[in-house]
Amino acid sequence: MNKPKIYTMSFASVYPHYIKKAEKKERTKEEVDKIIRWLTGYSQEELAAHLEKQTDFETFFEVAPHMNPARTLIKGVICGVRVEDIEESTMQEIRYLDKLIDELAKGKAMENILRNNNQNKA
Repeated sequence: MNKPKIYTMSFASVYPHYIKKAEKKERTKEEVDKIIRWLTGYSQEELAAHLEKQTDFETFFEVAPHMNPARTLIKGVICGVRVEDIEESTMQEIRYLDKLIDELAKGKAMENILRNNNQNKA
């Protein structure tokens, strides 16, 4: 079975699009980074290192220090598919991130985007 193309794309190649989407709606790169760190458990330095190394999406999620357990609270449709119904775990993680960035761009409050999780590592 062939892997979806997104798995082999570098995270760094898509990252600027996340930032651009957020900034169009007067949100910030710092907020995008906070969402990524919340979801994956990466520190800012670790995130920067993965961007520098051009880590592919599959590896980026596979080696994440601590996927936030509250991510299962993320619900809704992204690219015509309900994120909670995606069975393949890597694709679901990618779509969770897409959904969070969409919520940011739609003006949702950060505390709601981050699912009011007390384990939030800002």
